[in-house]
Amino acid sequence: MSSASKLATFACVSLIGASLSAQAADYPKQIQMATQSGAKVVKTFAAVSQLKGWVLSKGGRYTLVFTTPDNKTLLAGELIDAEGNNLTARYADQYFPKPDRTALFSKLEQSTYIAEGQRKAPKSVIYVLFDPNCPFCHLAWKAFQPYEKVGLQVRWVPVAYLSKTSAGKAAAILEAKSRRAAFRENEEKYNMQRHEGGIAPLAKSSAKTISQLRANNALMQKFGAFGTPAIIWKDKQGHVQMKAGLPPMSELPAITGLPEQPENDPALARFR
Repeated sequence: MSSASKLATFACVSLIGASLSAQAADYPKQIQMATQSGAKVVKTFAAVSQLKGWVLSKGGRYTLVFTTPDNKTLLAGELIDAEGNNLTARYADQYFPKPDRTALFSKLEQSTYIAEGQRKAPKSVIYVLFDPNCPFCHLAWKAFQPYEKVGLQVRWVPVAYLSKTSAGKAAAILEAKSRRAAFRENEEKYNMQRHEGGIAPLAKSSAKTISQLRANNALMQKFGAFGTPAIIWKDKQGHVQMKAGLPPMSELPAITGLPEQPENDPALARFR
């Protein structure tokens, strides 16, 4: 199961419980069940393929689900279009209430990350929240390689929730003698067929590493990131921006603040 699928399914299930409000009487049954547990419908919108999107909130957390035209089926997870775009992540970025990202950015700068690319006086710095087993994070890593060669520094912020080995792989990177080398091993040996990072998971993590990963996961939630990768940067005006999922290659110059770089990796063909 994918990152967005697990996150959305967990959040949706956690919303089901008891005491229906009057204004929810016309909602599909599954949405009524969510409101019974105290969830609120923040927004509805027309989604792809005649689906209806629902932004739900509970306890300060947001989740995104979809219902079919006959209102008989609820979908929770990734919607992927014919070009491989993660529509769920795009909808979340479009419709979730935006947190104060400016205040959060300072915390991101103090987070635990792995810096790759230009080390001294980089021309540009971006942050990427990633899960070691995330296939789109791996593709993002490939996409940023040409930009790193011309002055970009990417600060990879590890989170762990995608699969049972994610925490162990993230810990293996963070506790390695060289975090940068361990991170590159994970990406260079990434298995796209199994959606698995290439580094062996650590059997037991230190208390410090567990604390660091929990803090990163919490930061991901506060930013409102629905899945990985979540790319965060400051634009030329100093405004904090966030992009959910792997963007088209044509958007990388705006994100990195650097001229467009030639790239011919066949794995990225559908994102050109």
